Amino acid sequence: METLKKGLLAGILLCTVLLATAQQESKWQAAFSESYTQEANKQYAAAVNTIKAVYEEKSYEINLRLGWLTYLNKEYATSQVYYQKAVALRPYALEAKFGLIQPLAALQLTDKTLLVYEDILKIDPQQTKANYWAGVIWYNRKKYETAARYFEKLVNLYPFDYDGNHMLAWTYLNMGRSNDARILFGKALLAKPGDASCLEGLKQVK
Repeated sequence: METLKKGLLAGILLCTVLLATAQQESKWQAAFSESYTQEANKQYAAAVNTIKAVYEEKSYEINLRLGWLTYLNKEYATSQVYYQKAVALRPYALEAKFGLIQPLAALQLTDKTLLVYEDILKIDPQQTKANYWAGVIWYNRKKYETAARYFEKLVNLYPFDYDGNHMLAWTYLNMGRSNDARILFGKALLAKPGDASCLEGLKQVK
């Protein structure tokens, strides 16, 4: 009899938990749906408030959504906080890291942006977007040998890609590798004929 009572109690508790979970998911779905409509109408502050009304700190999806909406609302510092929470909840999620990059870039926090790209590349070394933009950051710092490593990886993966060939050509030109730069500018011009930057680069090739 005692065993039957314990089993019945456990069943009741399980049903209660399942019901509460279903109700919570229903509220979240309704809030997300409403926030999408508000976002489409550029009512970003309203969309933020809609999601905040069902906020759960341990929800990856809610923190990710708030990171995006606060970014759209130009609340960059707040966006950074929500995206960081999402990253902490799902450390291997690339979408959260790419999301975090947006407010960091808006705040011109280049060092932190580079660190996030490096974190992405630790998970996926061949991630093309991360390789490209990490390379751009190093290029802008005039660290051409470091930048070249990222652009070389991109060009090896996508030999006909304009962006990779274009940036690697400029990088090689600044490294004094004129012949390699000439070849790459030519390849970039095949992908984007008449490109002004490539033509300017060819003029500078010695």
